[in-house]
Amino acid sequence: MRIAVPAETQGAETRVAATPETVRKFIGLGAEVVVEKGAGLASGINDADYEAAGASIAKNAKDALKGAAIVLKVRRPAEAEIAALPAGALVVATMDPYGNEAALEALAKANVAAFAMEFMPRITRAQVMDVLSSQANLAGYRAVIDGAAEYGRALPMMMTAAGTVPAAKIFIMGVGVAGLQAIATARRLGAIVTATDVRPATKEQVESLGAKFLAVEDDEFKQAQTAGGYAKEMSKEYQAKQAELTASHIAKQDIVITTALIPGRPAPKLISAAMVESMKAGSVIVDLAVERGGNCELAKPGEVVTTANGVKIVGHLNVPGRLPATSSSLYAKNLFAFVETLIDKTEKKLAVNWEDELVKATALTKDGAVIHPNFAAKPASKPEPVAEGSVNNG
Repeated sequence: MRIAVPAETQGAETRVAATPETVRKFIGLGAEVVVEKGAGLASGINDADYEAAGASIAKNAKDALKGAAIVLKVRRPAEAEIAALPAGALVVATMDPYGNEAALEALAKANVAAFAMEFMPRITRAQVMDVLSSQANLAGYRAVIDGAAEYGRALPMMMTAAGTVPAAKIFIMGVGVAGLQAIATARRLGAIVTATDVRPATKEQVESLGAKFLAVEDDEFKQAQTAGGYAKEMSKEYQAKQAELTASHIAKQDIVITTALIPGRPAPKLISAAMVESMKAGSVIVDLAVERGGNCELAKPGEVVTTANGVKIVGHLNVPGRLPATSSSLYAKNLFAFVETLIDKTEKKLAVNWEDELVKATALTKDGAVIHPNFAAKPASKPEPVAEGSVNNG
């Protein structure tokens, strides 16, 4: 049972799918682990660290993938990588399948079983496998650090002989895992924090962290949460009322952090150009949804934009990857926890239970076909199901 860990090739990905800690655990399950040379360097892991944990180092991806039964990655394999995947292998990664159906078809044609870690159900036994939460947690933390760096002023109130420094005002839009961590981090740094979300249950969470909750609390708001704990996509009428409430609030803020994402859809626009124009010079907006179009109308992927009125809009890509050592450590543990369920510990070999709820929720391809219900071809006689929108910020 060979496990391959190739280096990431897409964009400026700094994370890696295995660490020396998880390598040792995989070897303890009877696996042979092969890591591509240099795969962990951006995360601060040298090849010698992997070798000390018992892994072999392959000089390139082709050699690493040769004969692999399991392939671990951070991102979905690129087109060039798919051709090198061994037929029948299990490929486990964050697959980002929405809008990338051609890539799914390519994985199916390569005859690999592809698993999307971001589709892991949010149930008790899968908490340790929840990559969305582990990575969003770090993104929320980093968003506050990036915002503070761009702000250029102190966050806590300081009383000095030269005068008093007022506390910064930070507004968090979207209170999932990323938003909650942003609130906690901003509070620890001494800022005055407010937050908003369409889910009623988040009000208590926000207030428990010492922040103030801001929302239009009408009947639609009271029904705005799905059984899975995500937020429904709100009506245009509600969005207009919420925008009116937040517009005057945003004008008074020093830092605004947005975290709202809807799987399979463009990110909802929360901050208009007019709202940005109302903010003070030197204010900062950190848009964590920029890779999906952004929550801020003026955000640009991969850029820090300074508007005509002096507002900085931060649009860093791959925010968890800005903390590569920590994010790789957590991500690798998420992968190990899932892959461990696919291995027979007595026989020390792969034993995938295709009826397991974790497997059924995450498996995208198998035996040359796309099998996930969200992407598999539907009979023409049956109407397409309408997927309920949900905010996904971890």
